[in-house]
Amino acid sequence: MKSNIVNNNTKTETLLTPRFYTTNFEEMGQIDISHNTQEFEALLEEFRTDYNQQHFTRDKEFNSSKKLLSEPIKGLFVEFLERSCTAEFSGFLLYKELSRRLQKTNPILAECFLLMSRDEARHAGFLNKAMNDFNLSLDLGFLTKNRKYTFFSPKFIFYATYLSEKIGYWRYITIYRHLEKHPQYRIYPIFRFFENWCQDENRHSDFFAALLKSQPNLLNSWQSRLWCRFFLVSVFVTMYLNDCQRSYFYSAIGLDSRQYDMQIIRKTNESASRIFPIALNVDHPKFFKYLDLCASYSCLVSSIKTKKHHSIVQNIHKSSLYLRIFWLCLKLYMIQPINTGKTWNTIK
Repeated sequence: MKSNIVNNNTKTETLLTPRFYTTNFEEMGQIDISHNTQEFEALLEEFRTDYNQQHFTRDKEFNSSKKLLSEPIKGLFVEFLERSCTAEFSGFLLYKELSRRLQKTNPILAECFLLMSRDEARHAGFLNKAMNDFNLSLDLGFLTKNRKYTFFSPKFIFYATYLSEKIGYWRYITIYRHLEKHPQYRIYPIFRFFENWCQDENRHSDFFAALLKSQPNLLNSWQSRLWCRFFLVSVFVTMYLNDCQRSYFYSAIGLDSRQYDMQIIRKTNESASRIFPIALNVDHPKFFKYLDLCASYSCLVSSIKTKKHHSIVQNIHKSSLYLRIFWLCLKLYMIQPINTGKTWNTIK
């Protein structure tokens, strides 16, 4: 049976949709890491070693497992594969282009980005092969040419990608450890690969942590404290809203989506506190209360979107829900953060 091709020409993008990014490549080329060369050379050696070169190999279990998934779970699982593949492919494109643009000005960074793009391409390819098991695939060539690209300045790329890679590590390793203890919930063999997968994510986050530390103005100034706070809130809210709409999928693998997200937020916040000058006060009594309210409003928005015909009243209701979510995000942002005491110097 011929596979259907999934592309984003027929998909509606939202604020929670995985995005493709571009940046100021000339500014990237001016990054000075000369005072921190040893750390980057050590990271580069890690990437060259390519620990996962032989780890992403499919076996016979893939052919049999797809038949065991019931229809509701199958649809949610395919959506999970599609979103993950899109996010990994987005990283591949950005890292590949950064590698090409930095070859002359900063060969160490260029090779680091090249090898990270290798990892992201491997992940995206593995996910796309899994989608083939369900007679679907992402048209990656179409995505490359037709997907809208969001511009982020280099410093925003550093903040957002560091957190994205770090939160990815905690998400993958938490699911892997859970399924190690409860193998009856491993509904598909791809979860067996999450341990090696998350190690790639961790090495990538180490690289972006080194980039941030090499540019102290991105961590030591009062402006940087505001931006760190902003990206922590943004990443946590985005994950929370995405997962609350897919709680049934997490139930299928034996997880409570809310408890899972709370654990991921705490772990990521703790990891970020080793780099960022501030951490969010996730123990504040209103922190998760605000997130829960955001999630409930987001689910109401989704229920309105599923209706075929939208009345003026429904559109007004949807707009009011968006405003409530925005207001709650602002209240989350205004919760007094925790000072980590971290400062970074250009000279060790």
